[in-house]
Amino acid sequence: MENEFTREMLNKVRRIEVHTSRLVTDSLAGSYHSVFKGRGMNFEEVREYVPGDDIRTIDWNVTARSGIPHIKKFTEERELTIMLLIDISGSGEFGSTNCSKRELMAELGSVLAFSAVRNNDKVGLILFTGETELYIVPQKGRRHILRIIREILYFKPQGRHTDITRALEFMAGVHKRRSVVFLISDFCLPGNFEQELHAMRATLQATARHHDLITLKVSDPREYHLPNIGRVTLEDAESGEQVELNTSRRAVREEFTRRAEERRDILLRTIRGTGIDLLDLATDRSYLPELMHFFSNRQRRSA
Repeated sequence: MENEFTREMLNKVRRIEVHTSRLVTDSLAGSYHSVFKGRGMNFEEVREYVPGDDIRTIDWNVTARSGIPHIKKFTEERELTIMLLIDISGSGEFGSTNCSKRELMAELGSVLAFSAVRNNDKVGLILFTGETELYIVPQKGRRHILRIIREILYFKPQGRHTDITRALEFMAGVHKRRSVVFLISDFCLPGNFEQELHAMRATLQATARHHDLITLKVSDPREYHLPNIGRVTLEDAESGEQVELNTSRRAVREEFTRRAEERRDILLRTIRGTGIDLLDLATDRSYLPELMHFFSNRQRRSA
């Protein structure tokens, strides 16, 4: 049985690798490189000026000594550190389509990781619930990325709740150097949603001041729309709290949708209001167009 599970696990990781590698090759690699610049420019050499060179790069000292125009040549200091902060709390196991939220998070993580590796960047991973469950130091290479995919999919957390603030604080403690941070979560916060979100706002802003923070919200369509199937008992995967609803009543279904959309709108306004990028993704639609649109917009803003 264990061998069967291991084979199934390896096959799933391999399928994600093949699928996401193709996406990176066909669509994302160039966009990623354009959007996420290196840390600066390194001086490489001085060479003779040729028509078309930027005159702002002329080295006047060498030009004066030699009597021939020379320019300074620079190369981008390309290597970046990409940190994936991924929420593996209990609510991520839910999925009403052909994949769960956690599986979508794994695919998003692998797409971003393979894009980074193709550009010779390092990738690290933090898996979190109410605690930091796993920390993988940033490294390069395919073998490293496959481990990251495997851990996102199959790591067994000790906790069930979500504490994004604590995860961001942990990352701040282990990464002083500026990094590109992708926070991937369903943002199913415990307790009063608005209060928890307000409490988290300061930490999000502090992280964004020291790092390039990008948030990806993952959801499932059933979190917004209930089917008409009579009386059902819904259980919160993180708290265990249960509530019974009569979905045959239209008013019940509409109120469920209204509250869910209200929480989503509050989240979007709060995070985007701080100047932090947020992508709103779902298990029932392709994430690729939205990811490409995000890269395109970001590239225009930084031009």
